[in-house]
Amino acid sequence: MNREIAIVGVGETPLGSFPDRSSLQLHAEATRLALEDSGLTLGDVDGILTAGSRLDGFLMHSAAYAEYLGIAPRYSATLSLGGAVHCAAIHHAASAIMAGLADVVLIASGDNLLSGMSRAGAVEHLSQAGAGHPEFENPYGPPIPALYALIASRYMHVYGAKPEHLAAVAVTMREHAARNPNAQYRKPISVDDVLASKMVATPLHIFDCSPISDGGGAIIVTRSDRAAGLRSRPVFLLGAGEGHTGEHLSAMPDLVSSGAIQSGERAFASAGLERDAVDVAMLYDSFTIAVLLQLEHLGFCKPGDAGAFVASGGLKLGGALPTNTHGGCLSHGHPGKPGGIFHIIEAVHQLRGKAGERQVQNAQVALVHGSGGAMATHCTILLGS
Repeated sequence: MNREIAIVGVGETPLGSFPDRSSLQLHAEATRLALEDSGLTLGDVDGILTAGSRLDGFLMHSAAYAEYLGIAPRYSATLSLGGAVHCAAIHHAASAIMAGLADVVLIASGDNLLSGMSRAGAVEHLSQAGAGHPEFENPYGPPIPALYALIASRYMHVYGAKPEHLAAVAVTMREHAARNPNAQYRKPISVDDVLASKMVATPLHIFDCSPISDGGGAIIVTRSDRAAGLRSRPVFLLGAGEGHTGEHLSAMPDLVSSGAIQSGERAFASAGLERDAVDVAMLYDSFTIAVLLQLEHLGFCKPGDAGAFVASGGLKLGGALPTNTHGGCLSHGHPGKPGGIFHIIEAVHQLRGKAGERQVQNAQVALVHGSGGAMATHCTILLGS
């Protein structure tokens, strides 16, 4: 990417339960914060990308949101790639800007999944609107956690991983969230707490699964030359890659392989970097098993080694690869579709040196990886200060 594209503004709402705010209001609040962060105005925005909403029924979501804001962008799209959508949106925004389709692209995402429906209703909705194949999977009733549980079971069988290895991911995310005043869950937990928590889908306990939240985030992307002189320090896109091997678990040739292998290789190749250049990582952690797989598929750990790496403190602040320093989906919060945008926002804070108590010293390069469905869609981006 040659540092031609920059993130110049980020904003996020609080995470939790906010019954007084609609999905579009959460989008708008985050957008206002991102524009204030950048020093740009709504009038500067001529491109808009959204991820849709699980509650709003807009047929063309990005057009509806532009209408809500009162703008008429010349570039607009709603992307649907699950947890990979926001990294892919950065990739799309960069491509659009470099092609001359837009100058300033707003990426916005928000949903009131927690307050907009009951907890039981949200779980039912996610099951019905989940990643299962309508013919070969859904008739057997697996909710999304069950799909990840199948992957986890296979991984544990092949590599001998233990429930404690999965639990160590959740514990580390909570440790990081405790340093983040905007995180939804900050109370410390232990490995024993995770293992004693309710079993959702064997071998995944409730603390192995991300919570349901309300919240929103927004990102402003533009050309690097335009970034000069704006309000906040820009963060540059160094490389990006995608890897999409399908959508459904029943079609996967190997449950312990994924498109993250391809997306990671493409991102590092486009950036001209090696793995040891990464100072901080943001890995989409809808479930603890996803983190172990991403560590291996992105080349940070050998197959089967990720569990021991996490248990030894490898993801912690001061560890070999500080990861999800905001607390990740598992503790910072997970409003459904917007979940992955906060990983990118945290990477920007880290590269600006503005992450407060959770700051990784001298962070120069951040990797952000998004994964959608049941390890089905993948996008990796590399960002630099």
